Amino acid sequence: MQIVNAPHLPVRADWLALRDEPVLQPDWPIVDAHHHLWDRQSGRYLAHEFLEDTGSGHRVVSTVYVQCRSMLRTDGPVEMRPVGEIEFANGIAAMSASGACGQTRCCEAIVGGADLSLGEGVAPVLEAMLQVSGGRLRGIRNPLARHESDAVRSSPVTPPRGLMQDAGFRAGVATLARYGLSLDAWVYHSQLDELYELARCVPDVMVVIDHFGGPVGVGPYAGHRAEVLAVWRSSLQRLATLPNTCMKLGGAGMPVFGYDFASAGLPPSSQQLADAWRPYFDVCIDLFGADRCMFESNFPVDKGMFSYCVLWNAFKRLAAHASAAEREALFSGTATRIYRLRGTRDTV
Repeated sequence: MQIVNAPHLPVRADWLALRDEPVLQPDWPIVDAHHHLWDRQSGRYLAHEFLEDTGSGHRVVSTVYVQCRSMLRTDGPVEMRPVGEIEFANGIAAMSASGACGQTRCCEAIVGGADLSLGEGVAPVLEAMLQVSGGRLRGIRNPLARHESDAVRSSPVTPPRGLMQDAGFRAGVATLARYGLSLDAWVYHSQLDELYELARCVPDVMVVIDHFGGPVGVGPYAGHRAEVLAVWRSSLQRLATLPNTCMKLGGAGMPVFGYDFASAGLPPSSQQLADAWRPYFDVCIDLFGADRCMFESNFPVDKGMFSYCVLWNAFKRLAAHASAAEREALFSGTATRIYRLRGTRDTV
């Protein structure tokens, strides 16, 4: 896999501070279904920085850590090096579980990064990850987002062409079922039909579709949002017929979505974000239902475009007309079920 500089927006704390909003519905319990932690050249975002965000006013009770190649082992077999990321995330989770860091159970579930192209040979890696995870490993994610246009880039890692169709990779995905693990998949809308074929072939593996299913708004798709949404919706409609699929709602702060909020003098308001994302939200709820959808922050990746407080306000605006049961599913219930979290007795 080719590694390049991460195409993520820089986090500008002074700029983000220009937008100050009161927290909407501060008592609603939230599970942040997708975030990262890292210390790299592009910036530091570890437990302290993340807990500052989760403590900004919303009631974030639990979080799901997702693979981002943090703290990989530097020695030993190459295939075992991602075990280091599980050790790292589990350490953060143990610290958080002590109660010393506030109300948020950070990294209560962990999605790791074992190389599924190993086929059935990934089993020893998964077993090693389970052993060091403190019982928190719930899924695996491999880089899958790929486009032939250099203008469409959202990750520092470019996977090989046709990976989802590769027999070895599919065997690796199928192996997840043996351990009760799910597959997180970040793909562009142009890859959703490939993801459908993969998910159809592994009915015993829950496939979690990241970031609204990736409707791209840059490169060859710039200025063609309506056309993209039509193709995206058609592909999601097929995926939604598979009972082993569900959707994460978020990630649209990445430049690949085509929004230009970061170039404005002021950060976007939660109403601006809700208005922009309404078509994505409505389609996902229509096709998958709230009980197969969950909100995610995708921080710190999306933090270059808006603050944590404003983001969750936007999600609450999107869900304002949902029923109490639907809101509970979107903000905590679906993530609690899919990632087998301890859960909360409260409803929204």
